[in-house]
Amino acid sequence: MILETIIAFIATFGFGIIFNIKGKKLFFAAFGGALSWFVYSLCLNLGLTEISSLFLSSVIFSTYSEIFARILKTPVTTLVVCALIPLVPGGGMYYTMFEAVTGDINKSLALGLNTISSAGVLALGIIFVSTITKLIMSHKRKIEIKNLGQNL
Repeated sequence: MILETIIAFIATFGFGIIFNIKGKKLFFAAFGGALSWFVYSLCLNLGLTEISSLFLSSVIFSTYSEIFARILKTPVTTLVVCALIPLVPGGGMYYTMFEAVTGDINKSLALGLNTISSAGVLALGIIFVSTITKLIMSHKRKIEIKNLGQNL
């Protein structure tokens, strides 16, 4: 599990270079990828299903990305996209197409539905954290505006 996490860090670091992320932001983006894979692997080892493991991992790396994007003063997508790299169901997409091309339509459909549900649950986790963050920030701004009005 630790070796896989290190490999996820290195792979995400490489994608960060491709995405032209520079300086310390590159390290934090790569760490997000390692974190996402570590949480996913940990959840699987604890006996959670693949879908629930992906959801928990996406919630954790999205929260990490929201926090560190503000600290680093960079767009959240810079960190979210990199953290998502190790979890993208690329193998599922490949095997879905492979089975379709070889003629096993039933297996292709089953793999395709599993791949779509994996990608969908990753998106749901990201949207969940993004929505909660927006609600918190909106509430915080309203309080600040209210306090400014009282000080005048």
